[in-house]
Formats: sequence, C-alpha cells, structure tokens
Amino acid sequence: MSAILTVVGLGSGNPDRLTLGIVNKLRTASKVYVRTKEHPVMQALEELGVESQSFDTLYESFSSFPKVYEAITQKLLEEVRSGDENTEIVYAVPGHPMVAESAVSKLRLLCAEEGIRLDILGGESFLDEAFVRLGFDPIEGFQLLDASGITRSQLRPELHTLIGQVYDTFTASEAKLCLMELYPPEYEVTVGHALGVEGEERIVKVPLYELDRQEGYGNLSLIYIPADRSESLRNRTFDRLHEIVGILRSPEGCPWDREQTHDTLRKNLIEETYEVLETIDEDDPEHMKEELGDLLLQIMLHSQMEEELGTFTVFDVIEGLSGKLIFRHPHVFGNKDAQDAEAALQNWEGMKAEEKRRKGIKPEAESALSGVPRDLPALMKAYKLQKKASKVGFDWDNIQDVLGKIGEELDELKEAIEAGAPAEEQMLELGDLLFAATNAARFIDADPEEALTRTNRKFVERFQYIERRLQDKGISPKDSSLEEMEALWQEAKQREYKKSAKDN
Repeated sequence: MSAILTVVGLGSGNPDRLTLGIVNKLRTASKVYVRTKEHPVMQALEELGVESQSFDTLYESFSSFPKVYEAITQKLLEEVRSGDENTEIVYAVPGHPMVAESAVSKLRLLCAEEGIRLDILGGESFLDEAFVRLGFDPIEGFQLLDASGITRSQLRPELHTLIGQVYDTFTASEAKLCLMELYPPEYEVTVGHALGVEGEERIVKVPLYELDRQEGYGNLSLIYIPADRSESLRNRTFDRLHEIVGILRSPEGCPWDREQTHDTLRKNLIEETYEVLETIDEDDPEHMKEELGDLLLQIMLHSQMEEELGTFTVFDVIEGLSGKLIFRHPHVFGNKDAQDAEAALQNWEGMKAEEKRRKGIKPEAESALSGVPRDLPALMKAYKLQKKASKVGFDWDNIQDVLGKIGEELDELKEAIEAGAPAEEQMLELGDLLFAATNAARFIDADPEEALTRTNRKFVERFQYIERRLQDKGISPKDSSLEEMEALWQEAKQREYKKSAKDN
C-alpha cells in the first residue's frame, strides 16, 4: 500500500480565512510540500510550527510552466509510492486546489490509474475575493481564463472575464496582445494584486494598451474585464454575425432577405467573388476587407437557409472545413513530412483520395477528369481539364508541339471565316484555338485566367490614357480618328516601358 496524498488550498492570501481543518491537516501531516512559499499565509503557518518544502526552485530549472507542473506531479507521486498507508503526504497550493492548478488535475488522473488515495480539501479561492472586491455576480455570466494560454476564440465580451496566472510582465503582455484583437487599445481594464490580503491588496484601472507597463505582477495578480454587451464589441464576434443574418431572414427581418433562395443568390456569390479578386489585383487591403465581408455574407445566407430547413448550420460548415484541413495536412497535424510546396500538394491530393475511399468512392474508378466544377469560367475550366489529362499522360511532349497546334487551329479558324462557314462552326473553331492557347499556359507555368486578367487590365489602362489625352484636346474617342488613337496607344505603351525600366 502507498501513502495517502492530500491536497489542500491555502486560500487567497488572508491567514484568517484558513479553515481549522486545513490547519490541523498541515500540522499532523507526515510531510508537507507547498507549490510556492511566495504566498502571504506562509509566515502564519511557520508561526504555527508547520514545516514544509517548496517547489520554488523548479520554476528556475524548467523553461515552461507545464514542465514545472509535470515535475511537481512526478515528485509527489514518488513520495507517495515510497510511503505506506500510515503516511500522509500533504501538498498545499495557493487558493483552491481545483482552480487553476494544473498539477492537481494531473494528480487526480494518475492517482486514479494507480489506485492511490487522493483527498482534496478546498480553500478559499481567489475567485471568492474577486467577486467581492471587484463587485460582480458570476451568475450574470462569467469566465476564467489562463493568461499563459489565452486565445482570441475564448474571448466573449458579454461575460465578466477574469484572467488569472498573470505572473509577470511577459504574461501580462501576452494577455494584452490577445485582448487587443477584440477590445480597442484604450479600453479600460482592471488589474488586481493580492485581493483580500491586508496591506498588500492593490486594484488599479488602466487602458488596455498600458497593461504590460504596470509593476507588481506576481502569483496573486489577475486581470478583470467587466461584461460588456455593447454593439461595438459584439459586432466583432462571429456569433453576432450569425445572429444578425438569422434576424434578417426571420419574419421580423428584411423582406428582401426573406425572399432569397440559393438560386436567386447564385449570381451574387459569383459577383462578390470577382469583386474580391479585383481588390487582390489592385492590392487594396481596405477595399479587400469590405469585399471579403460581402463574400462572407453570401456564405452566411446560404448556410442560414439550410439551418432554417434543419439540414445544417454554418457551424457544421466550419466543423467540416476544420476537419478537412486537419486531415489533408498530415505534414502539419500528423506524422508525415513535406519539405516543399510540391510535397505538401501531394499529401493534399493523397488525403483527398483517402477521403473518397472512406465514403465508399473508388478514386481509381472515376474519370481522370472528375472533380472539375461544371460551372467554372471556361478558360479556367479548360486549364484544369488539361492539367488532369496530363497527369495520366495525355499531353504534348513540349511547348513547340503546342505552338504548332495553336498555328493549326488558327489556320482552321481562318479557313472557316474565309469560306463563310456557319457562325456555329466558326465559333467552334475559335473555341479550339482558345483551348490550344490554354495548353501553352501550362507549359510556361502561367495561369491563363491571370494572364488574360492582366491583359484586360493593361488594355483598360491604355485605353483610358487615350481618353484622357483626347479629353485634354477637347475631343472624345468617337470624334477622333483610328490613326490618332493608335498613336496615343503606342505612346501609352512607351510610358509603361519607361516606368517598368525605372522600377527595375
């Protein structure tokens, strides 16, 4: 039989709040360990004759708190295993043993696995003092977060929020950076030190950006952000967006939004996608932010329609995407390697095939051209079809063969035009020429959609230059001759060349 392990809480720091039971347990224990002697009640315990060993030196020996807590856990288990049923090892922690004590959580699991008796005696938590000293009722909505591991997704401004484990300026800085992803820099927050400890308590209110400029952080420090249900903060949360879209589609919402269906919004989704692409081409982050929001609205509306039917919600969409990203990146979330982008893409394709197998689909039984969306723009679709065909060996040997094919298709188009062939036949010959030109894009490693987009942009810039120059003369293009416009076109080209040479 092993010894008994008892974990006790030393409370928030006021010796008067220690229970008689905990004091007696500390005085009669075979051996007492404390997580840290940097706690206000330690002097009182020493005066009562309680001898103890602390784990303070471990904080200097290890580079992270998890490693410290792991070392504490193993040391205590070694002590317990070496004792007998008449031995009681007491581990004393600040506050309450079940509040922000990682080592205690580990001990509960390991003691249960080994059949070791573990008793836990609660002490006054720092939460008890926080509720009193900071003056809020947790039933209004409350969350407790760890400063060393806080993330943006945990922040919920409508809840009273306490951030514990603010040991030093570094953890305060980490907490500040996370909070500033949601709250404005000048937002007022409260810093509390040694709450309830006479002579040591200090409560200060500071703007968020000054959070890590304060002094006095230590084992008994915390940050408090009062519940804030203002629209300005809620509007930065995904839950609020989901709520707004639901309201728009509700009977009390917007008549236009209520009437929309997947089919009526189909063109909007396409248009918003291209508007985002335009902001990317223009390298305009502010405009991109707005257009990405418009695109996100389309996703939210389509998801809301299905939520109303009970088929899925936007959160199911997010769950599916998260699962897919994790599954298709085994080199990030699993045990595979990918030294470059090409290897990462191969992993992605391999996991896509595995997904199909798990759904009962045999990738090897599918057409080599499967997976290309039916409604892609024609140029983009041609490019993807050719790439898929090339993977199974259906491809030209070199770029010269492709250029020869382009010439062949151009000749056939000329013949159809000169022979006065029906318009349908001429259009098909034009399609063959465009398809052949798309093949050339693959061989020079260029996206044909991007290539044509750049040419379109170049055309717009040159033509608008012609318009401006003609306007300077008091005329418009329709009042000008083709020769004059061609001369201005060449002038625009020369300006581009000079600018390019200067930039390079």
